[in-house]
Amino acid sequence: MDMATSWRFLKSVCVLSFLLGSFSVYQSLCLVDAQEDAIVSLQVDASNMTRRPIPQTLFGIFFEEINHAGAGGLWAELVSNRGFEAGGQIIPSNIWPWSIIGDESSIYVVTDRSSCFERNKIALKMEVLCDSNGSSNSCPSGGVGIYNPGYWGMNIEEGKKYKVVFYVRSTGDIDVSVSFTSSNGSLTLASENIIALASDVSNWTKKELLLEANGTDNGARLQFTTTKKGSIWFDQVSAMPMDTYKLHIQNREIYLRKTQDYDFLGWSQGHGFRNDLFQMMVDLKPRFIRFPGGCFVEGEWLGNAFRWKETVGAWEERPGHYGDVWKYWTDDGLGHFEFFQLAEDIGAAPVWVFNNGISHNDQVETENVKPFVQEAIDGIEFARGDPNSTWGSVRAAMGHPEPFELKYVAVGNEDCNKTYYRGNYLEFYDAIKKAYPDIKIISNCDASFKPLDHSADYFDYHIYTLAKDLFSRSHDFDNTPRNGPKAFVSEYAVNKTDAYNGNLLAALGEAAFLLGLEKNSDIVGMVSYAPLFVNTNDGRWIPDAIVFNSSHLYGTPSYWVQQFFTESSGATLLNSTLKGNSSSIEASAISFQANGKDYIQIKAVNFGEKSVNLKVTVTGLIAKFYGSKKKVLTSANVMDENSFSTPEMIVPQESLLEMTEEEDLMFVLPPHSISSFDLLKESENIIKMSISDSYNKTSTM
Repeated sequence: MDMATSWRFLKSVCVLSFLLGSFSVYQSLCLVDAQEDAIVSLQVDASNMTRRPIPQTLFGIFFEEINHAGAGGLWAELVSNRGFEAGGQIIPSNIWPWSIIGDESSIYVVTDRSSCFERNKIALKMEVLCDSNGSSNSCPSGGVGIYNPGYWGMNIEEGKKYKVVFYVRSTGDIDVSVSFTSSNGSLTLASENIIALASDVSNWTKKELLLEANGTDNGARLQFTTTKKGSIWFDQVSAMPMDTYKLHIQNREIYLRKTQDYDFLGWSQGHGFRNDLFQMMVDLKPRFIRFPGGCFVEGEWLGNAFRWKETVGAWEERPGHYGDVWKYWTDDGLGHFEFFQLAEDIGAAPVWVFNNGISHNDQVETENVKPFVQEAIDGIEFARGDPNSTWGSVRAAMGHPEPFELKYVAVGNEDCNKTYYRGNYLEFYDAIKKAYPDIKIISNCDASFKPLDHSADYFDYHIYTLAKDLFSRSHDFDNTPRNGPKAFVSEYAVNKTDAYNGNLLAALGEAAFLLGLEKNSDIVGMVSYAPLFVNTNDGRWIPDAIVFNSSHLYGTPSYWVQQFFTESSGATLLNSTLKGNSSSIEASAISFQANGKDYIQIKAVNFGEKSVNLKVTVTGLIAKFYGSKKKVLTSANVMDENSFSTPEMIVPQESLLEMTEEEDLMFVLPPHSISSFDLLKESENIIKMSISDSYNKTSTM
């Protein structure tokens, strides 16, 4: 017997018991059950008079270089500190995480300033003291040298190919083995020898190899070893997998494919983004991507802020910098160009955040901020300029003569309360609007409760709080003035106090908040969660949407909640009203099109401990409904989390939504859950109908 039949039977028993005077049966069977299965109604007005379009850009993603999200994450470079610059410019410098193979009697390693790259003068000198000629100081059988473990181990997989590039010079002949090995160097996964005469390497020489792995190790390392006595210098060492993702975009459709970009020697390589992490972003169908920060843009001090001009051009020429907010070095392989390429590849509008002359600890006075303003104007020209323009030509030389579609910029990050922010902001605003009047400019100052005292197209809104508080804030924008700039909720999340490493409780608070933002999308223009990524070896900020190491990943419940909103951007909001005891319920209704068909989607969050029956009534629409799809995210315990050992403990469960015209069904919302119900519409002369579904009838959970 299904739930709908059981419910009708129960009502019949209740009525009969009451009429026959069996009050004890009525009280124990009927009243208790009624308490446990509360009924809440959602009245949806689908008429043209109340419906309104949802912005095309409502839901997107925010990428910040935090938690090694890029370096050691999305950017697929395997070598950490590839140019030996991380230890600073004073020599001899620290070469971490590079390490030495051999003892002090066989090898001496030191840094010097002999590099051929003007912005990266540090190079590594390896003086080999042993040899293989049978002398008293013979080298070990495996040779001596250096190795790099990457970012907590390189993920080398059998059968896959890896591009290794490095620069070398020597005062003598060289015979160097370039290898991927297991973490302790005992097992060789791929190897090739570089043999050259002194005359061929007396000056800096670029070497390029293609190594194919004959084994798998997700904690592997790259090493350079030799048994030949002499002095060898290395610089700018890179190792990249050959199967990084690229997207081919055609007619607004996105097709994932392995790339065939022949960048050297006919070897194919993509745009440098790690496959699995890239796919996780694509699956969210983001309409925009905000980058590169966050606090990463500001820096603790301006000297360590992200400056885009230092991150374009050949990777060997990029000086890299120490991100002093999140406390690690980045080689800036993931730079200004790559962020725009990423946005284009995933089909998302780029939202560029730039420094406005303010860091966490120092500020440039407004009268001196013009160099920063010019840097922003130049950065826009890099993205949008003609390929013959000063900075557009740099972009074109990097392989993208067509302009990127940059329409949004943010002046700083969380700087509104800084002394010089408003003055600096106005300098940027006036200059950008004069040069690029169509660009939408985002202010750091909150206008959700009072008007701004300066012009802006959007205002930035950040919130990190407890789950219950975020649930209650689903109505924060209900009373925001509609005649000012739109809200860009660029950072939201339940904080670690409630979320721990990312649990269901946090996701439900966030889901309710998102439903409120969706219903207020006439004033809320863009929304993104933060942070997006965390390398589990550097969890400086927890929780996050996507957790990964060198070889594996999983989405937290907060990630999966975002998948409930993939159809919302560009859809139509239907006016909806909850009635009944709905203190633990938040719901919304939208209309969207997919594959030439029209759908109504009901989304509902049950933040409470008991199931709730949701009865939905749609008015103002001549339509007939058919069940299509049901999706539910829940778990046995609201504190449950996903992990590497159980990556899919909490993921959406989808099933067919079966409906018949005869049945009076209800949508049953399980305790601590978010559910969505897709209803396929067909025209019919019906003005009003009630829709419901039984959770037990239609779910296979």
